[in-house]
Formats: sequence, C-alpha cells, structure tokens
Amino acid sequence: MLDRRESPMSLDAFFAWQEAQAERYELVGGVPVRMMAGARNVHDDIVVNVLAWLRTALRGSGCRPFTGDGSVETLPGQIRRADIGVDCGPRDPNALKAAQPRVVVEVLSPSARDFDAFEKLAEYRTMADLEHIVLVEPNAAEVRLWTREPDRTWAETRLLGLAATVSISALGIVLPASEIYDGVTFPNRPRLIADEPDESAG
Repeated sequence: MLDRRESPMSLDAFFAWQEAQAERYELVGGVPVRMMAGARNVHDDIVVNVLAWLRTALRGSGCRPFTGDGSVETLPGQIRRADIGVDCGPRDPNALKAAQPRVVVEVLSPSARDFDAFEKLAEYRTMADLEHIVLVEPNAAEVRLWTREPDRTWAETRLLGLAATVSISALGIVLPASEIYDGVTFPNRPRLIADEPDESAG
C-alpha cells in the first residue's frame, strides 16, 4: 500500500520515519510502500531453515545473513526488503541497510509471486555488489539461482528436487535443497515459480 506524499522522501528521511512505524515499508520512487503482512507456515519454515543454515555456514567469514527487517538499496534511493540477504560489508550496528549485499533470497508467495519473480528481480540485477539471487518455490522442491558471471552478466540455473544443491560460489558455500526444505510439508497448491514473459510474443 502506498503512503502518498507531496515530495519524494530521501533515504535518511525514510529510515527516520520507518523507525517510528509498527509495520515494514519499502521506499519505491521516493514513496513509502507498506509490505504485505503475514505469511503461510511453509514460507516461514523455509526462511528459518535458510537463515539458520547461512548463520552456521558463514560463521567467521566476515559475512552475515540478515532478515526481512534489513534492507538493500536496489536503484538509487530505492529500498527493498528481501526475505533473506547476506551482507559482507563493514558491520555498523546502527545501520538500517546492508553495506555490501552479496546474496538475496526470496521465498515466493501467492500475493507477490509475479512482482518478486520479475520486477524485483530486475532491480536486484542492477546492484553492483550483488553476486547471487535465489528464488525459492514453497510448493515444491524447486529453486531458481542467478549468478553473476565474470563479464557481469547473469546466468540462471534451475534446480529441482531435494538432492539438488545451490552453489553460492561468491561466498564459497553450497546450500543443499534438503536444508532449505528441512521439515517442510508441501501444500497441495500449484507451484508459484513461472517462466519469465516472452518479450517476443504479441
């Protein structure tokens, strides 16, 4: 939901304002946008699994996972909140956004599926420090991984099944799909990961 204002908010003004709010917001085009509240258990289970695994895998590395309460600056002056991220920048305990986000993870939900998979993905791809983007399907064992190549382009990999592994090569770690979906009971719902629109169609 948009919180409409007469003039665009700066990052500093947004973060000062956000700290006084009970709900989480993103800053889009200079306008605070309230995030959807609530998540299905399967979504929450996956987020907790990935966070716990990353916390252990990254211990002592100088990189730290962060939750959806943290944020990243995608476009200049634009703030997004991924379900999970990894920050490898200098640690400032008072900071409200990641200093050097290297990885973002989104667990898809019905209400935000197309936005997370297409629009938000496009913004993430513009981030200079970002090396990996992970989209997780909650209704089946399926993950889409984007990895930044040496020539700065993005390579996509689709991973299916609990035996698959997600190579976070920039951090030197490999996340097993079995850890992502540990203890998860898949709901009887259609999968949410969809193909990107065919730009040549129509």
